Amino acid sequence: MKILVANLGSTSFKYRLFEMSDERVLARGGVERIGSPQSKCFVEVGGQRDEQTLTAKNYAVAVRLCLQQLTDKKCLASPQELSAIGFKAVHAKGITGVHRVDESVLLAMEAYNDVAPAHNPSYVTVMRLLAKELPEIPLVAAFETGFHETIPPAHKYYAIPIEWADKHGIKRWGFHGASHRYIAERATKLVGNPDAKIISCHLGGSSSLCAIQAGKSQANSLGMSPQTGLPHNNRVGDFDVFALPAIMRATGKTLPQILDDLANRSGLQGLSCKSNDLRDVELAAIAGDKNAKLALDVFVASVRHYLGSYLLLLGGADAIVFTGGIGENSVAMREAVCKDLEWFGIQLDAAKNQTAKGEVRIDAANSRVQLWIMPTNEELIVARQARDCLT
Repeated sequence: MKILVANLGSTSFKYRLFEMSDERVLARGGVERIGSPQSKCFVEVGGQRDEQTLTAKNYAVAVRLCLQQLTDKKCLASPQELSAIGFKAVHAKGITGVHRVDESVLLAMEAYNDVAPAHNPSYVTVMRLLAKELPEIPLVAAFETGFHETIPPAHKYYAIPIEWADKHGIKRWGFHGASHRYIAERATKLVGNPDAKIISCHLGGSSSLCAIQAGKSQANSLGMSPQTGLPHNNRVGDFDVFALPAIMRATGKTLPQILDDLANRSGLQGLSCKSNDLRDVELAAIAGDKNAKLALDVFVASVRHYLGSYLLLLGGADAIVFTGGIGENSVAMREAVCKDLEWFGIQLDAAKNQTAKGEVRIDAANSRVQLWIMPTNEELIVARQARDCLT
């Protein structure tokens, strides 16, 4: 069985093609600048990359181009050999878990376009287009909320009128499910304890922490929407909703305008006034920029807040895992998060942290808690979920 896992951008379609009999990645590639006469279609097989410039007027054309490239490269005998396209879907009203995409799934996703504005509208548009133009290929949506169905009610409910939760689904749903699921499975094996207590720190453009025990999610820092929890690259994170009337009076902006600011011009970008990329913010802070330093300090404080909360929730941890673009690559961020935590049994090895690459331990010899850098593999998780859904 061969499954293609899609990653959508506003003008891009990227993928990995899996052979599910042994979970090998046969190829990766995609199309960039969709809608432009100068679209770039690329494919990488066995470390060799081929690229061509052409016109892909929409996502259906882009997918057909990718399938043709994969056929030309002998990764597929024909486009019909593809068993499914899997999507790392985010959120839908009344739906979680893994589903074949049909009109009911698309309508449920559309109902939460305003809850997940950076994700749902583009995914719905592309899924609907592909279902129409490529009806022979099954589409499977693996929702990020699915991994967090095991979160106990005490960590899932807000202190709001109960009917808001039970009738309207206003709860802490949690996200980054594919990433945290992969970390749960991989870290539990590496620790060598099926009941291991793991804290997964997915730090990147979008960030969250997850408390995991025996491979199951116990809490996630993201709540009803992907805008909550930790500060993100340009999204707000935790925020007091009663500040909204004050901001509207002070700025004269409407509620939709304020929500747009919170979803697109906040987080690291909003605080630093520099960039939504942590690397740029770190460089600005080193150069003495006070706003950049503040943005880093707020981000670290939020990570440590949830880390401390989850250590208490789990009764300690067997391992803390750093993943995502920031978690895997920022030496300074890992050091700041782990600073002065020896009394928790958490001690970072500075030398290991400085040179670490790939999947590797970075804890000191006398640390009770294992510290790991671990590249996540969300695409593999989605491929497995799509396979299981089909079979």
